[in-house]
Amino acid sequence: MRLSTLLIVMATSALGWDANFVSAQGFGLPGGGSNTVSPTNGFPTTGLPPAATVPSTAATSTAATSTAATSTPGRVNSGQTALQSLGQSPVATSVAADKTLPSGAGQKYRKYDLSPYTGHLKQVVRPEQAVVDWIIRETGSDAWFSPPFGFLNADHNTLSVYHTPEMHQVVGEVVEKFVAGDTEPQVLSVKVLNVGNPNWRNRAHLLMQHVGVDSPGVQAWLLSKENAAMVMNQLRQRTDTRVKQDLNLVLHNGQTQKLTSTLGKNYVRNMRQTPTGWPPYEPETGEIHVGYKVEISPLLSTDGKVIDCVIKAEIDQLDKLLPVDLELPLQNNQVHRAQIDVPQVVSWRLNERFRWPSDMILLLSCGVVASPDAKPASPMSFLNMDLLTGTTTGRADALMFIQFKGRASANLTHTGPAMQMASPQNPTSRGRY
Repeated sequence: MRLSTLLIVMATSALGWDANFVSAQGFGLPGGGSNTVSPTNGFPTTGLPPAATVPSTAATSTAATSTAATSTPGRVNSGQTALQSLGQSPVATSVAADKTLPSGAGQKYRKYDLSPYTGHLKQVVRPEQAVVDWIIRETGSDAWFSPPFGFLNADHNTLSVYHTPEMHQVVGEVVEKFVAGDTEPQVLSVKVLNVGNPNWRNRAHLLMQHVGVDSPGVQAWLLSKENAAMVMNQLRQRTDTRVKQDLNLVLHNGQTQKLTSTLGKNYVRNMRQTPTGWPPYEPETGEIHVGYKVEISPLLSTDGKVIDCVIKAEIDQLDKLLPVDLELPLQNNQVHRAQIDVPQVVSWRLNERFRWPSDMILLLSCGVVASPDAKPASPMSFLNMDLLTGTTTGRADALMFIQFKGRASANLTHTGPAMQMASPQNPTSRGRY
């Protein structure tokens, strides 16, 4: 009798503890109503499941026991919220919820119509990229990746800009050169020459107007058309002058044209074992591309009186191949002798921007640099004419004449150098690499 009484008391106590546990989790007590007890673990009840109706004390005990097996009041795992403990995802707080852009520096959002320019360039891949490239050349890239906040985006017909009024002024001037300028194809004459001795300046000095250049070793001059013809005539009379390119480039305003003249030269760079075993070693060849690459991107003012031009040039020359003797082991303790080559390469780079009146001619001298088509010096010293002419084997004064000739339609009857159309840029690299 006493044992049964004790069991009844213990069961009643257990049922009472389980009921309090369920109410502590935010669930309603049996019968619903307003008898819900506030949570004691400090978590908000917003978004929790509705109050559960427990039909009987036994059912309440079963639910409480199941809940107690999975969670303990006030003991939530590290990093786990109350909503996660109930099977719901937490609401993340993100900065992106703020729909306003920073405008502390007075930034404004504007759109520029590019269709008057891009509509005429149906054969050019992404013609709007030229507008973006020229804006970055004018403003610098730091203006778009540092405070104040701003962005620049372009599609085929629209340029979207968010920045300060001062930046919009610069952007508007660049866009105006594209959309309000001449949309007809233009002709740019480019002549590339190599002169063995730089003393051609003696007679031409008074005919040229010097222009400052930042690139080391590069000189620039402006010449009238009459003076340029005189200087060209003087150069053609020299025996050490070689005309490398004489082209009339047909391209649209702001687009980039490439001139390339390269030649691959093979050499033995390594010796490797043959899979058949005989001969024991075979040469592994490599290739070096020598020559020059020139990129020209001209941009005319709206009235066509001023031309802004970015010029990039790369010259690579193979001076000579330095032989290296190798002694390679054989299986019979003998030595297999072979020879590999180590190339001695001379390279030169130019990346400069010039602005000059379109009725004048720009002359660039890259200094005495590597000549891409240089011939090796004679091993017999008494046949070395460089000592008499003052030139250096494998070196030449690289000259470039750039002249704006106007619309292509006005130059169609030209019978001189061949007209060359601008080739589309690579849509991925856009001619940058």
